[in-house]
Amino acid sequence: MDLKKAQQISKEIASLTNKISAFDSAKKTIDDTEDVIDLAIEENDEELLSEIEKDLNAVSDKVEDMRLKTLLRGKYDGLNALLTLHAGAGGTEACDWTEMLYRMYICYSEKNGFKLTELDRLEGDGAGIKSVSFKVEGENAYGYLKAEKGVHRLVRISPFDANKRRHTSFASLEVMPEIEDDEEIKINPEDLKIDTFRSSGAGGQHINKTDSAIRITHLPTGIVVACQNERSQTQNKEMAMRMLIGKLTEKREEERLERDQSIKGEIKKIEWGSQIRSYVFCPYTLVKDHRTNYETGDVASVMNGNIQGFINDYLKKSQN
Repeated sequence: MDLKKAQQISKEIASLTNKISAFDSAKKTIDDTEDVIDLAIEENDEELLSEIEKDLNAVSDKVEDMRLKTLLRGKYDGLNALLTLHAGAGGTEACDWTEMLYRMYICYSEKNGFKLTELDRLEGDGAGIKSVSFKVEGENAYGYLKAEKGVHRLVRISPFDANKRRHTSFASLEVMPEIEDDEEIKINPEDLKIDTFRSSGAGGQHINKTDSAIRITHLPTGIVVACQNERSQTQNKEMAMRMLIGKLTEKREEERLERDQSIKGEIKKIEWGSQIRSYVFCPYTLVKDHRTNYETGDVASVMNGNIQGFINDYLKKSQN
């Protein structure tokens, strides 16, 4: 058995073990709650009601989490995710908004036990980020984060405007699965334009003094990917190729969805250029998903990475 196959089997075993553990944990909570209910009835103790309510809410959350994971049945849902944020038109405003979104996904990854690794970054002129590519590793990372693909809109009083006027900024997010090899995706080496350049990212003297960064252009589609944060040119090229395969796979799946019309109504609006969510900081506070109508007024919580509610609602409604 080769190493890649062994790693895949190990990953599947870990996934199944996690599912069994989650089921056992939920069952134990249910059994414990039943015991408390029996005790409350036997002793006619109303003071136990708050404890029962707390236990029921806990088991409800566990069951809902397991149910949501059953919705992740897509071919690539269990894989790591490759994401790229791009600032829209608007200069410093849009670049600052892109950096805010990047921080949001960093916080989300930390809260959910995912590992986030920055792959490529282009700083804004003066402030913020023009674009940033990063990888999120963990079980079902792509299955969850695919719900975030699209354009994110910000409305706020600009900190860069001396007249304190309200500004609207946009940033777009691409989400691809990390695929090491896909037999359906055939890449002809002659279709690739590969450029090397000096890394501008962190990493010490080595990474900044050699042309280790890689940019790959897929000529037939015009897709461009880049990676500069690995220590060697070979590693950067390998990661960039995974990003290219992911983008080509995502493009193929989008074309398949359009052809089959398998997703109906507003929920299908996840294509490039669509506005999926608005974040309003002023004159009121509101974050609203325009595909599902899920919303919250707690903007600060959302910007601190608490976006699972939006993702869960998307997953549930996309199955209807």
